[in-house]
Amino acid sequence: EIADYSVCCLLSGAQFETSYTKGDNKLVVATDSQKNTVYYLAKTLPAEKVMVPEVFATEVAKFMVNKYAHVTSCQVKIITKPWERMKFDNRSHAHSFYREGKETRWTEAVVTKTNPPSNAALTADVTSGFYDLEVLKTTNSSFTDFWRDELATLPDMPDRMLSTKVLCQWKTVSKDLDTIQALPFDAIYNGAKRNTLDAFANDPRAWVHASVQTTLYIMADRILNDFAAVDDVYYALPNIHYFPFDLSKFGLKNLATDAEVYMPIADPSGFITATISRPATKL
Repeated sequence: EIADYSVCCLLSGAQFETSYTKGDNKLVVATDSQKNTVYYLAKTLPAEKVMVPEVFATEVAKFMVNKYAHVTSCQVKIITKPWERMKFDNRSHAHSFYREGKETRWTEAVVTKTNPPSNAALTADVTSGFYDLEVLKTTNSSFTDFWRDELATLPDMPDRMLSTKVLCQWKTVSKDLDTIQALPFDAIYNGAKRNTLDAFANDPRAWVHASVQTTLYIMADRILNDFAAVDDVYYALPNIHYFPFDLSKFGLKNLATDAEVYMPIADPSGFITATISRPATKL
């Protein structure tokens, strides 16, 4: 199970006055300490107290007012970001999730006269797609054997958490208008989304070969194979990083196979894109 929280913690007390009026920081509990407290409690509390945001919020607030005598009140606000477990053949997937109903479907059509100014013959190009399909899997992703030089510090990651916000678009070009309008656009959209999720969650090539680039290619290749009307597929897959938070300073193991508590990192991150097209037809 996954709990994805954004936590805001506010400490109050009359003794904080001097930190505002006299520049005295002796009683200020730094953001770093509060952040570490949240991660520490997420790791050490029983799961039933962590996975329910109302309970976890009260546990964090209780910890703060009990630990710091000069804190008379602690306000904790938690915003949850729910993940839905992926399902295939009506079976819940072991380690892959997506944010339900978040992707946006869009399309763009260009209609052109083939013999202007006559309207007798019209052709159309249609580009469609979706964006903001956010997916995450807790295992079966890797990144190893990449370019090494004196500036490389990232270690090989044979198994990692992987998350991205998928942008996918596909194009059908230069067909007469009647043919274009008869295409199964709903089926193409549903198939593109299905192939995206299935390749991300289930295709072993997407992690055995150790790159998001491979995952992208498999997704696009499957769409092209399933829908002859699609001429090319473009993907943009930004890395949304979740790194295990190092709790070793507090005597807790939370790295490698012990990782349970993760910290999101917005930047810097990779941004992987490609357009996969059919081979040119030989005349």
